[in-house]
Amino acid sequence: MDSYKHQTTLLLPLSLIIILFSSSASAQLRQNFYANICPDVENIVRQAVKTKFSQTFVTVPATIRLLFHDCLVSGCDASVIVASTPGNTAEKDHPDNLSLAGDGFDTVIKAKAAVDAVARCKNKVSCADILVMAARDVIALAGGPSYAVELGRLDGMTSTAASVQGNLPQPTFNLDQLNAMFARSGLNQIDMIALSACHTVGFSHCSRFANRIYNFSASNPVDPTLNRQYATQLQQMCPKNVDPQIAIDMDPTTPRKFDNAYFKNLQNGMGLFTSDQTLFTDSRSRPTVNTWASNSQLFDASFVQAMTKLGRVGVKTGRNGNIRFDCGRFN
Repeated sequence: MDSYKHQTTLLLPLSLIIILFSSSASAQLRQNFYANICPDVENIVRQAVKTKFSQTFVTVPATIRLLFHDCLVSGCDASVIVASTPGNTAEKDHPDNLSLAGDGFDTVIKAKAAVDAVARCKNKVSCADILVMAARDVIALAGGPSYAVELGRLDGMTSTAASVQGNLPQPTFNLDQLNAMFARSGLNQIDMIALSACHTVGFSHCSRFANRIYNFSASNPVDPTLNRQYATQLQQMCPKNVDPQIAIDMDPTTPRKFDNAYFKNLQNGMGLFTSDQTLFTDSRSRPTVNTWASNSQLFDASFVQAMTKLGRVGVKTGRNGNIRFDCGRFN
């Protein structure tokens, strides 16, 4: 026993060193990280986000989606905001990111400017942390849960279009494909279903789901898992010869509210993407959908947990990152 205690005592400092210098770095994250650096940072960001929100509701889905596309590719390091240069095609110019709405980028850039306008905060807060705070704030503004965020990320020092390939879910994914992709970021099926509910706000384009209403299969031109009335409505909004970039609400019932209607829609066959509807049609995920459709508090709690875990993915610290003066370019 004494020998064991002695060994444990000797090992503790080493374990602390490993945590402090771990490249995974999520141990560095904590609430109120900027308390002694820029104590009012969360209020500054929140006010900037409110101003942007008052100008356009698109701020909400655009900012949430920007965070999602950032974290699943090389971690939560704001690398998706970096602009391409003649010598490098950045993440934002990969085909999977071309549909990211400009209002998401603008939200982060304006919040960063507001933070840097405060003398003691100038160049002290990362774009990655500002994006995490902004996403939390737009969710609350749209009626979703309010929650505390962990902060302490640095901004990434690389951004390449090649890194995006194969790291973002596609509208045609089934449950196995969704689970496999999220698992690579340390997120389980419950996390994946909770995060999928971000489709309760925002919009997509006709081209992203046209196969479900016109060319699903030789025997079923319309996906049989689609609610028939909903499928007819989608065909009316997206005729075959219409502009494929026409915007369609992801949530046909409460498109401007962050709520659990997403799951009720799935129960009624009104998931816009195959990757949405599969959460109900697959018996492995259906119980979670049913639970959250009937209990918004349980959904909110699970969503906050999933967002917290998402925010820990691929965090940069030490020499692996820095604080960008301009979120759109490297220092």
